[in-house]
Amino acid sequence: MKQIVTSLDLGSNSVKVLVGEIYKNELFVLACSEVKSNGIKKGLIVDEEQAQASIKEAFSRTEDVLGIKINKVVVLAPSYYADFIKGEGYTTITREDAKVNGEDITRTLQASVYNRVQSNLELINVSPVSFIINENDVVKDPKGKEAFKLSANVILGTVPKKNVFPLISILDSLGIKVVDFAFGGQADYALFKKHEYSEKLGAVINIGAHKTEVSIINEDILVSTEVLEIGGKNVDRDISYIYDLKIEDSKKIKENFALAHKSKANTGEIIECLTKENEHIKINQYEVSEIVHSRIREILELSKKQINLLTKKEIGYIIITGGTTEIEGFDKVFAEVFGKMIEVTRVNTLGVRSNRFSSALGIIKLYYEKLKFRDKEAFTIDEEEQENLFISKKRIGENSLLGKVYSYFFDN
Repeated sequence: MKQIVTSLDLGSNSVKVLVGEIYKNELFVLACSEVKSNGIKKGLIVDEEQAQASIKEAFSRTEDVLGIKINKVVVLAPSYYADFIKGEGYTTITREDAKVNGEDITRTLQASVYNRVQSNLELINVSPVSFIINENDVVKDPKGKEAFKLSANVILGTVPKKNVFPLISILDSLGIKVVDFAFGGQADYALFKKHEYSEKLGAVINIGAHKTEVSIINEDILVSTEVLEIGGKNVDRDISYIYDLKIEDSKKIKENFALAHKSKANTGEIIECLTKENEHIKINQYEVSEIVHSRIREILELSKKQINLLTKKEIGYIIITGGTTEIEGFDKVFAEVFGKMIEVTRVNTLGVRSNRFSSALGIIKLYYEKLKFRDKEAFTIDEEEQENLFISKKRIGENSLLGKVYSYFFDN
């Protein structure tokens, strides 16, 4: 069985559906669609009918590329009012070999949740902090060790049910089952983490269109997260207000003309635009970059302040991502606020080379790692549909570029 996983990321700007395969611990994108969000604000459903139409279109486009029906998905959960609590549980092992396996780990984690989640909350994730063998030895991974009792200390991540139930209802009406949830901070960390982060305390910042999500990761585990009501749209509004432009035109100027740091802007670079009153104006790159620079610096300073509110301990690394970080010169503003020793992360996966896809990619890696730890395979496309996917590849034709890509993924 190939480990092919579909993810869903609801944003204020767009709905993203991404299908990826984990092969030899590498993630390859098989298909991705991105459609304009309607009825969705900051990851929350505000109009179910409009949201359903956007989500349905995103899945339909992906299914058209693959030639199969998608009926299972892993989903990024909105982090508003997320809460993280400690839990513990245990299981006994009575098998003759007494060696811990994935099923024992699963039972122990299930026991750690029992009676710990309030009825108005939805459990999003269970993150094991440590396992205890026979009430003596503390380990990170107990698999293969002999034990008659396996205990676990965990962190449980929850959100209000109203955050996720409307989405579950929409997906159910489309014949799609949610098999797992995760927070954006977890997904971004899974995508960008390095081996040396595993024993450190760090932060993840994702600057989206309408919000900025700040998360604290301690030794690979998400322990807190907060949403700031500011993002790339604030930059668009600033440009729109100063030059009396439509928001759509302001966004294009931000993405295609302005720079995030004014020091690299060219005072001689000029573009002409139409105002809301249809008047022709000229915009100087340096001047508009000053506007962008000021707002991005504010977002980063607020993020830095939020990190300090979430933890008083020293931060060992910072991961920063999200669509707004794609603006040219962003790394220079980041260095101004956080220091030059920290690098801005970049998504470099074929087919989705943009930081706005980091969470949709990361949740696939996270899901794979979670199931691998429990001795299970990660897939949301079952064996029959995988066969249909192989047949679809044959129909495409191996002489085409897409056919060659499919051959690489499915014939190896």
